Amino acid sequence: MNADSAPLIAAPPKKRRLSRGWWLRQLHTWHWISAAVSLIGMLMFAITGVTLNHADIIPATPAVTAKSGMLAPSLLRLLKPAPKASDAPVPAQVADAVSAAVGLNPAGRPAEWSDAEVYVAMPRPGGDAWVSVDRASGAIKSEVTSQGLLSLLNDLHKGRNTGIVWRLFIDLFAAAAILFTATGLLLLQFHAKHRKKTWPLVGLGFAVPLVIALIFIH
Repeated sequence: MNADSAPLIAAPPKKRRLSRGWWLRQLHTWHWISAAVSLIGMLMFAITGVTLNHADIIPATPAVTAKSGMLAPSLLRLLKPAPKASDAPVPAQVADAVSAAVGLNPAGRPAEWSDAEVYVAMPRPGGDAWVSVDRASGAIKSEVTSQGLLSLLNDLHKGRNTGIVWRLFIDLFAAAAILFTATGLLLLQFHAKHRKKTWPLVGLGFAVPLVIALIFIH
C-alpha cells in the first residue's frame, strides 16, 4: 500500500476547535468571576441554613435596652390633632426630637395613634425595637431588644425586617450564584467525556433530595 492510498485521519475543523476554545475561556472566566462575587454570600447562607435548621437547640439570650425622654411642649402640640390616617407617621420635627432623646428615629414609619399615645414599631434583623410618645405629657419611651449575632445572621438569611437594599442584594447574590451553577454545569458538559462519573454524580445530587422529599416530607 503506497502513501497515496493510506487512510487519512480527519482532524477536527480549525473553526470548530477555535469555537470550543472560545467557549471554554468564556465559561471559565464567568465561572470564577461569579464564584468570587458570591463566595462570601454562599458561605454565610450555607452556615445560616444549618443554624436555622437547628434554631430550637441553639440558645439565645435577649438583651433589652430601655431609654426615656421628654418631648418639648412646642413639639407636643404637633401630636394633639388626630391624623387623617390611623397609621400616619409622626411629624418630622417630632421624629428628630425622639431620635435625639432615645437614639431611635421613627421618621417615615407607620405609627399607631391612640387617644393616649403614638406608638411606632421598629422591628429589625436579630431583634426588635419600639418607641412611644405620650400625647398628653410628652413622655418618650423606647425599648431595643437584641437576640445576638446568630439571630441577626438568621434574619439576614431570611430577609426578615431588612429593608429594600438588603433584599436587592439577595436578588443580585442569587443571580451570581445561578450564573456560577450554570457555568459549572456547562463546564461539566465540556469535560464529562473524560470524567465518566460526572453525570452519575449529577444525577445523584438530583435524586437524593427528590427521594427524601417524596418519602419523608408529609
